[in-house]
Amino acid sequence: MSPANWTPSGQSTKPRASQSQSSNQQQAERSTVNKYNNGLDKCRANHQPLTPLHFLQRAADVFPERTAVVYNDRRYTWKAHAQRCHQLARALIQLGIERGETVSVLAPNIPEMLEAQFGVPLSGAVLNCINIRLDAASIAFILQHSETRVLLADTQMAKLVREAVDLSGLPIKVVDILDPESGSEERIGDLDYEAFIAQAPTEIELRYPQDEWDAITLCYTSGTTGNPKGVVYHHRGAYLNAIGQSMSAGMPGSDPVYLWVVPLFHCNGWCFAWGMAAMGGTNICLRKVSAEYMYSAIAQHGVTHFGGAPTVLDFLVEGKPANWSPPTPPITLMCAGAPPPSTTLRRTSELGFKVLHVYGMTEMHGVNTLCQPQYEWRQEDDESRLAHISRQGVRSIVMEEMTVVDAAFNPVPKDGATYGEVMFRGNLGMKGYLKNPAATQEVFAGGWFHSGDLAVVHADGYIEIKDRAKDIIISGGENISSLEIEEVLYSHPAVRSAAVVAVPDSKWGEVPCALLELDPDFSAPLTVDDIIHYCRERLPKFKTPRHVVFTELPRSATGKLQKVILRKFAADLLAAPPIQ
Repeated sequence: MSPANWTPSGQSTKPRASQSQSSNQQQAERSTVNKYNNGLDKCRANHQPLTPLHFLQRAADVFPERTAVVYNDRRYTWKAHAQRCHQLARALIQLGIERGETVSVLAPNIPEMLEAQFGVPLSGAVLNCINIRLDAASIAFILQHSETRVLLADTQMAKLVREAVDLSGLPIKVVDILDPESGSEERIGDLDYEAFIAQAPTEIELRYPQDEWDAITLCYTSGTTGNPKGVVYHHRGAYLNAIGQSMSAGMPGSDPVYLWVVPLFHCNGWCFAWGMAAMGGTNICLRKVSAEYMYSAIAQHGVTHFGGAPTVLDFLVEGKPANWSPPTPPITLMCAGAPPPSTTLRRTSELGFKVLHVYGMTEMHGVNTLCQPQYEWRQEDDESRLAHISRQGVRSIVMEEMTVVDAAFNPVPKDGATYGEVMFRGNLGMKGYLKNPAATQEVFAGGWFHSGDLAVVHADGYIEIKDRAKDIIISGGENISSLEIEEVLYSHPAVRSAAVVAVPDSKWGEVPCALLELDPDFSAPLTVDDIIHYCRERLPKFKTPRHVVFTELPRSATGKLQKVILRKFAADLLAAPPIQ
């Protein structure tokens, strides 16, 4: 898959010069290098580790009275927000936290969660934001694997936290986050977050990274096929992606108001907590994500940007208030996860949201490609324009290299038809998987990050994800994209959500099975044959689903369809004897 002599596309493959020519050339190069290195050394005046932590103090200095954080009746300026982050850092240091130790947090998108993005790394510790929808056993594994010393926890999850800490078997210090909006006054530990940061001595020196390769955060993957892997982020990658994300979203100079829909436990909120400090923007905290809360926040605070999975687009379409008018200018909505269907993109755009399709993975600091808008697309009809913006696009401005290769590790042609695996390399790559060198070496084999996603490359160089390598359906030797079938199913007026998975078949090896969640407002009768006929009119016969199941679709905490679960569910259902 990744031979050692792999030559990236565009790299010179000219024959070597003669030995004397080569020697003269090397001497000339050494002379040039020495000249520009001699007496020109790194020092504190010209070189410091890149880190997003410096964005916080700059925001406090440049925008001291500008609102940084809004959460219901609570408001903090950038000066006050920075002070609270610094207090958290000093409180952790006073508690005995050392560089390189782990501090975890279990909380929704509330101010304390934002403060942890800066406060924990400024103590020298590594921040581990835990998915709040996990069960106690999964949280216990994360606490144990990360060797968590301190856990900042929202008291709404008191019972879950107590059980997880007990299961971990570690002497973890729990700091309670008491939020009146949680509806819970139940305590977990003996420390209150507000009292904890208030008593921190101001003379304690903050700990910035000694090297930009130092770990800044730890993010655990979903772990749908076993225990999750701990992805270690570094200060350099976090710095670059915070800037790159903000620039791609058009934030510089726009006084952005960012609504926190993306969970901060997911890739540190795509690095936007740090990016908003760089922009001096305003963070609107959202404890719970729903159409009602999103539309209310948009109307009340003048939201300009937010992000989310395709399910968020569905929330917006289905939950539109009766008095809603499309805003001018449109609100930028960064969408990542499974590719949103074109029908969903159209409806969302009509509501006044400018959808920016982005793509990435936890191992690459969150987001590393975007469907970069082109001027020419504005002149196209809706169908062509939507086809463009539904693609995953091109590498971001801080992603150095991307390629799509076949099984022989050769770049696929730009024909929009040939499948290949998407691979990356650059400064957004993680340090690796914590305590898992074998998995780290495997995913970085050949000097590239192997995404496991299959895509085609169009003539303009934009990639389009067709499937996960593990989700591709191979029927009778033919590759079938589950996403292509799902796109057709989403165009049916009765379909609210769709997932297509492979199920065993005695003749073809495996065939597509469509699992559909129907729109409750669709009142006309609908049968399995109706769906199969609908697809048959729009797809080749071999791509048409052989089986259709109407069911509720399970999703992960970040809004992704859980196809591992659905494949087993569909296979078990079809293997069961019919009810007599």
